[in-house]
Amino acid sequence: MNAIRFDFRSDTVTRPSADMRQAMAAAEVGDDVFGDDPSVNRLEQRMAAMLGKDAALFVPSGTQSNLLALMSHCGRGDEYIAGQNAHLYSHEAGGAAVLGSIQPQPIAHQADGTMALDDIEAAIKPDDNHYARTTVIALENTFGGKVLPVQYMQSVAAIAQRHGLGLHLDGARAFNACVALGMDIAVFTAPFDSVSICLSKGLGAPVGSVLVGRQDLIDKARRHRKMLGGGMRQSGILAAAGLYALDHHIERLAEDHRRARKLAEGLAAFAALTVTVPDTNIIFVDMERQLGARFTDFLASRGVGVTGRYGQQRWVTHLDVDDAAVEGALMVVAEFFAVEAQ
Repeated sequence: MNAIRFDFRSDTVTRPSADMRQAMAAAEVGDDVFGDDPSVNRLEQRMAAMLGKDAALFVPSGTQSNLLALMSHCGRGDEYIAGQNAHLYSHEAGGAAVLGSIQPQPIAHQADGTMALDDIEAAIKPDDNHYARTTVIALENTFGGKVLPVQYMQSVAAIAQRHGLGLHLDGARAFNACVALGMDIAVFTAPFDSVSICLSKGLGAPVGSVLVGRQDLIDKARRHRKMLGGGMRQSGILAAAGLYALDHHIERLAEDHRRARKLAEGLAAFAALTVTVPDTNIIFVDMERQLGARFTDFLASRGVGVTGRYGQQRWVTHLDVDDAAVEGALMVVAEFFAVEAQ
């Protein structure tokens, strides 16, 4: 197996820096299930304040954070609306249905990653006992690296308010969106009743997400977290990494975005590749399917890690990818196409 030299598979592959490890080692801890881990409490209080919400809950993963949100908004037999390719619908193992008895109502995405407002409104069920009761609408931003417009989120919020529905944001990379927009995250997340924020992607912490929102929802989520086995004990060691990330790794996301644009421009120089210009740190590259198989294998053989298949690749920049890694990867790409041309 070839060692990965340049790892563009995901921003989840980041490793804690020496300074982050030092902060973790020095963390003040207690038993978080009893509510007395001071580092966890500080992280939750800080995230709630940053987003302008009532409360927050530190959890092991973004998948659990989204599931806790849906279970707190919905009862058994209720329904949530989400995009067909939304992470909480398509990439979280059907947890809402299996563990929460919550029915999904997926909606097709438009080319820009949004769901058509008319489609959302049409999917809301009438008050009729033949139907699952629509309870919450879930959005994702960023979505595939794209920043969905704030005005769009506000329009969806207006639909939710008109129908008495909750509104959840899968904001795993919300800080990427805010850095790209130059917007305060409290303004960005203002329309939402609950928001999931990932610490272990672009922010570079090794583990964890935070669910932020209304007090009643967070109270329910805390109980559900225990039920799902997500109650941790001296988890302040992990929370300390999140606190360090909030202090040191938000503004630097602009560097990831800059490198993603540089990488996208380099990839677009090859006629066989169709490159989506990134808003943030995620690049999608399309090509002929058979070429894609050869290309991905070649990259792997030269130590360049990407994800994808069937003629599409995803490249993600992050704090463990520097300018030299971008240049090195593009040299490997050039080598591949030189071989193909022979």
